[in-house]
Order: sequence, then C-alpha cells, then structure tokens
Amino acid sequence: MPSNSIPADSVKLHHTVSSQSSEDSAKLPFTLQELKAAIPPECFQPDLGKSLFYFFRDILIIGLLYAVANYLDSWFFWPIFWLMQGTMFWALFVVGHDCGHQSFSKKKWLNDLIGHLAHTPILVPYHGWRISHRTHHLNTGNIDNDESWYPVSESQYKEMPWEQKIGRYYVFFLAYPVYLFKRSPNKEGSHFLPSSSLFKPSEKWDVITSTVLWTCMVALLGFLTYQWGWLWLLKNYAAPYIVFVIWLDVVTFLHHTEPDIPWYRGEEWTFLKGAISSIDRNYGLINHIHHDIGTHVAHHIFLNIPHYNLLKATEAIKPIMGEYFRESQEPIWKSLWRSCISCHFVPDSGGKVYYTSNSKFAKPS
Repeated sequence: MPSNSIPADSVKLHHTVSSQSSEDSAKLPFTLQELKAAIPPECFQPDLGKSLFYFFRDILIIGLLYAVANYLDSWFFWPIFWLMQGTMFWALFVVGHDCGHQSFSKKKWLNDLIGHLAHTPILVPYHGWRISHRTHHLNTGNIDNDESWYPVSESQYKEMPWEQKIGRYYVFFLAYPVYLFKRSPNKEGSHFLPSSSLFKPSEKWDVITSTVLWTCMVALLGFLTYQWGWLWLLKNYAAPYIVFVIWLDVVTFLHHTEPDIPWYRGEEWTFLKGAISSIDRNYGLINHIHHDIGTHVAHHIFLNIPHYNLLKATEAIKPIMGEYFRESQEPIWKSLWRSCISCHFVPDSGGKVYYTSNSKFAKPS
C-alpha cells in the first residue's frame, strides 16, 4: 500500500546531493548550500491548489479542443487541431513530470494518481518513466551512467551504421516510443518489464501497475478504432500523439545538447557539475503552455521545486552561478539546427569533454 509521505527515492537523492556538495565546492565557486540558501523557502513547497489548477486546466483545454475539432470536422481545421492538441499532450506530460518528482503535492499517493491520469492517456508508463528519469537526474552529465541524450565516443560514432546516424542525429524527434521499448542507445531494458535492468525488485509492482494501465489505454484505442475506423484514430489521436512525441524529443534533446555544455567521465563527475550541465531555453509563447519546462537548470539542481516556482528560483540562483548559468534566447529552430550538426560525439578520452562533429556545417571549436 502507498504511504502518505514522499518516497525514499527523493530522500536518497537529497543525501546524494548533500554528500557530494563539499567535493563540488573545491572546483566550483559556489556550493549547493549557497544556491539553496538564495532561493526563497516557499519555492520548495508544492501548492496543491496551484498544482490541481494546472492539471485540470490542461484537461479542460484538451476536452474543448476535441469538442471544437469534431464539431467543425473540417480538413482546414484538423491540422491546426493536431498542432494545438499535441502541444497540450506535451503540457499534460509536464504535469505528470512534476508528479514523478513528487513536487505536485506532499502526498505520494496523490502524486502517483495524478501522474497516471496525466501519463496513461498519452501512452507513457508513469512508473517505468519515473524510475528511469530518476536515474537521469542522479547521473546528469555523466557519459557512462546518464539515461537521456548522452553522447557517444568518437570511436563509437565511426563504427555506427549510416542509418543509425540518421536516426540518432536527424530523425531523433520521433525517438521516444522506441526509447520506451528499447531504452537508450548502447543500453538494454524495456520500461514495461519489471525484469528490466532499469528497475529494482522492490519496484516490480509499480512497473506492473503502469504497464497494465498503458495496455488498457492501447486496448481502448483499439476498440474505438474498431468502432469508428482508422481515419478516426488518425484525426483524433495518432496525429496529436506524433506532435506530442516531437515536442518531448526536441525539448529534452535541447535541455542537454549544446556544443559548450561539458560532459564528464569517472571521478571528474560530481552531482552539482552534472546538474548545471544544462541550458535554459526560451520557447516564446509556448513557455507558459508547457509549464516553463525550458527553465531547466534550476530544475536539475533542485528537482523538488514545482514548475510554477522555477522562474523565481532561477532568478535567485543566476547571480550566484554567474557564467556557469547557461541560457539561450535565440530562436529554437536555430539552436536545434546547430546542435544537430555540431553535437555528434565526444573524444574517446578525457574527464571533461565537449561535443564535436565532422560535419562541414558544424560550429568551429
């Protein structure tokens, strides 16, 4: 039975951060404690009213979009609907993301309930994703142990088949469904199987619960398709889902992929250095819609800050971090293009390394 308190995972991460902060301070001009002290204490406290507001607001908008699209049933409007609804699926994912970090509320059972309600309709296995995402946060910036968008070495890149290079570097924006079943490149383990190396034996029933709910959602989509046809599936679900996947892959790719973001090996890596190896991006009008998830540096340092407090926390830590705080105001398409052509591999050796590329279009190092 779930308890009413925040799970041991969050406590473990806090202890990991605390034990490593003294080591970080020898190489960085600030400590984790200094960053935390600069942030107003209320930023760390989830506001259940706000959290529920954003969840139900997203659900309401999704429902209204479905109502309008099916009322008009016009091929002039369907493409607009796909773009808008896929973006709202992505926004709903971010709400579930807060639940996975236990920053939605102080109640684990409520976090897990809302997490499933947010993630299952968009075919995300909540617990399977939550656990692998926890591993990402525990090992951000670590070439060997990170789970998300980590680089390959130069020798691995040279041995990579051309079709894999195309998939990894140019068609990556459709990678998420594959990632759920096959995990990241060079690693094995499905997000749906409790026997996967991603999970501990104690997490078996969490994984099974999310997998069963995910399967029920697939079955529901299959039944509705049987009733109303493949065109119904395309118009109402498949097309928005593809837009959602593109958003998820593009945004998470850009969180950690930039020519001047360092990656670490071995003893050179520490939690704080890895946590600040991220970059804040400006998505313009989309910032508020997807709950300021582009405000990513503060999130990686303190993952228990709810999304609606990230902007305030960011402004508090920027003066302390100085040049170590990375942010970009350039158009997203430009950042995406540069990262695609400049960030292909890292050197085979070295404790602190940076992305490079053989591409003639790549930014000179």
